[in-house]
Amino acid sequence: MKMCFACQTEIAGDTVVGRQAFCPSCGADLHVCRNCAFYEPGAYNDCREPQAERVVDKIRSNFCDYFRFQNGAGKAGTPAAAAKEKLEALFKK
Repeated sequence: MKMCFACQTEIAGDTVVGRQAFCPSCGADLHVCRNCAFYEPGAYNDCREPQAERVVDKIRSNFCDYFRFQNGAGKAGTPAAAAKEKLEALFKK
């Protein structure tokens, strides 16, 4: 399930997410770091793809060749995020 990072509207699965694609609901660009499966705040350049070039504006359309639309409504709620939260809770004082 593809979802817009800005308004959390579901994007049709057959929608091609090219550089000029935008959300039909809010008009936000879709080919952006915030919608990418490699986007991870805190990682180097906020991206887990080591070969990707640096993109400064994470919410504007870009030319990244490694873009893959992430499934789901962001990183929160994924198994990795849940595991990280449990680990952080374990070490809190």
